[in-house]
Amino acid sequence: MVDHVFADLSLAALYDRLNPRGPGDDFYLGLLREAGAVLDIGCGTGQLLRRARAEGHRGRLMGLDPAAAMLVQARRARPDIEWVLGDVRVRRWQQDFDLVVMTGHAFQELLTDDDIRTCLHAARSALRDGGRFVFETRNPAARPWERWTPDRVHEITAADGTPVRVWHEVQPHAPARDRVHFTETYAGPHWPTPQVHHSTLRFLDATALNTLLTEAGLTVTEQYGDWARGPLTPMSPEIITVAGRA
Repeated sequence: MVDHVFADLSLAALYDRLNPRGPGDDFYLGLLREAGAVLDIGCGTGQLLRRARAEGHRGRLMGLDPAAAMLVQARRARPDIEWVLGDVRVRRWQQDFDLVVMTGHAFQELLTDDDIRTCLHAARSALRDGGRFVFETRNPAARPWERWTPDRVHEITAADGTPVRVWHEVQPHAPARDRVHFTETYAGPHWPTPQVHHSTLRFLDATALNTLLTEAGLTVTEQYGDWARGPLTPMSPEIITVAGRA
């Protein structure tokens, strides 16, 4: 199921402005520079692959995403990259890539163990010997959702120069098991009333995550707590995982 936020063309056009370049992008770009063939699962508007190509990456770059509206943005910006509509349930590769990534906390949109297992098996299958699967998920121990409150408004300017305000609200204010349900609201002159979209993210701790990786035939080679490659601690903001074929 594609989140409506990513399926709406008007909202997809705002994604890059809401998600400017940050330390996570620099982390992943460093990995891409060392890889000849790269698959980005859940690539969205393809910011990462587009930047790699703009830097001079000459190898194979492929972005996979189930949201057509996001791929519209990707193709417009960089038609010299392979953009594939779909997901790992219907698209599979056999040892075609040196690096497989999931960025932008896309991994947290996998809400069930079966969803995760399907994704992990597909990532393992796509990796060549010696290849790496790299992704991140927010650390549940740091409780980041407590900062997703309506008073924290993001203000951006759309391509036509009009202002857009975006805010989040968790509902309810505590996670149901390891899932956090929240709304994302867009307000601006593009819409007669604020656009409210409901989303859910899953928060796995490192122990549960590593168990699923092992079951899928993947071995964790590195795990960090932040984009500076700091150690994973109970209060680290991220769980950044580098894994290879077992």
